[in-house]
Amino acid sequence: LKAVILIGGPQKGTRFRPLSFEVPKPLFPVAGVPMVQHHIEACAKVPGMKEILLMGFYQPHEALGRFLVSAQQEFKIPIRYLQEYAALGTGGGIYHFRDQILSGGAEAFFVLNADVCSEFPLQEMLEFRQRHGDAHGFVILGTTANRTQALNYGCIVANADTQEVQHYVEKPSTFVSEIINCGIYLFTPAIFQHIGEVFQRNQRELVLEESSNGWQRAEVIRLEQDVFTALAGSGKLYVYKTDGFWSQIKSAGSAIYASRLYLNQYSKSHPERLAQNKPGGPVIRGNVYIHPTASIDSTAVLGPNVSIGEGVTVGAGVRVRESIVLHGASLHDHTCVLNTIVGWDSTIGRWARVEGTPSDPNPNDPYAKIDSETLFRDGRLTPSITILGCSVTIPAEVVILNSIVLPHKELSRSYKNQIIL
Repeated sequence: LKAVILIGGPQKGTRFRPLSFEVPKPLFPVAGVPMVQHHIEACAKVPGMKEILLMGFYQPHEALGRFLVSAQQEFKIPIRYLQEYAALGTGGGIYHFRDQILSGGAEAFFVLNADVCSEFPLQEMLEFRQRHGDAHGFVILGTTANRTQALNYGCIVANADTQEVQHYVEKPSTFVSEIINCGIYLFTPAIFQHIGEVFQRNQRELVLEESSNGWQRAEVIRLEQDVFTALAGSGKLYVYKTDGFWSQIKSAGSAIYASRLYLNQYSKSHPERLAQNKPGGPVIRGNVYIHPTASIDSTAVLGPNVSIGEGVTVGAGVRVRESIVLHGASLHDHTCVLNTIVGWDSTIGRWARVEGTPSDPNPNDPYAKIDSETLFRDGRLTPSITILGCSVTIPAEVVILNSIVLPHKELSRSYKNQIIL
């Protein structure tokens, strides 16, 4: 068994700015550990996992290199980064590196998109495929969304008895199905034959199209539109439906929601990562992750759903709720931080209030997903979580509401609903 994690590259992740300026998005900390580490932990737990490959078109990056070395040591499994020479799409990358994926005689491999958070029921997907007795079948992880939000995802129509995928449409314009694609797949080497057919077809069409509308790489292949749509109804593609948590992490606001889902799971999977109330320590409400190097005043109140990074200083009487505070940040006495991501090495002055508007799914709808809102609506900034880029300084006694502050800014007054460039 092997696993491939698709981490994308620098031209995407624009909705994740200004946070993606500082680190590649897959290394952004969610619930105290890099986003992609949750995927690696899940893959490393599967018995028989021989190798994990990260695939994307980030230039070899110091932070990425350091992360891979420490992850290999921690999980005792070979982890490599394969760099695409350009953005090849979700299928083009794995086709380009098919020899590396198949080396060592891989019988099956998982493909996971890095920008999702999930319980990752990988073992269950393997068992599901064995139960169906189809050694050559492919499995998509699916989950249920509500009718309106399903249109934003790949929609799957499956046979109710066999779970065979009969029809697949990526982001349909009208309602097709409530079962959506989670971006986590289990393939056998046979998938490369199907991707290869798309590649050959693209090459033939390139010859025809070159004259008319410019040139497009034959290697750019999208698993969803190019491969699954064709495989549906052929008896080779199945869907395994999960009731576990799942969410996309497209925007910075969705990182806070993903953090909440992972913190909630820690009570079962990593209880040691959750802070406890101790005599002489800060007041902890709900699930809170605190890095061991952080220094927190005993009169501070943290939680629920708070993640405090490395070397953070939290002063007296500070209140933090539903927020991610990244390493080196400093919250001076009596500040209030709600629904906010505080960037690396940022400083918030005394008695300041920094607050955003949560973009959570509807809590009364069990199938609601987080909306990937656009930044602007009708020319106005959509109220969302507040984001402070790295090394932002907020003075004492000001209020920052629903704003995005780009890195290295020193503010002098209060702001509301603004992008501060």
